[in-house]
Amino acid sequence: MADVSGSGFGGRRPQGLLANAAKRKEGFVQLFLMAGVLMMSLRSLGQKHRARDLADDTAGLRREHDQLSLRMRDLQDALRREADADASGALASHLRRIFAAHPAPSPSPAAAQDQ
Repeated sequence: MADVSGSGFGGRRPQGLLANAAKRKEGFVQLFLMAGVLMMSLRSLGQKHRARDLADDTAGLRREHDQLSLRMRDLQDALRREADADASGALASHLRRIFAAHPAPSPSPAAAQDQ
């Protein structure tokens, strides 16, 4: 007949985790070391991808900055041409004061090489 006691181990009580660990000490140490190595590898991999994402974001922001700098320079040039067409010279004088206080940023050297 089948065992009706419900233990499923033929009357023996299973060993606890600590008793098992003490019995197979080398195996558990190796398991914990390998788990630690795996966790460190996963952490390193995550940091590698994070660094790559940050580098991509930096490159994108640099491109956007360069595009905005060129756009601002183009707008200043267009305003100067329009001011030069003004006979009174008041607009040109006003624009010179504004552009002296807020000069257009120059694009990065990498953007100059791309064009």
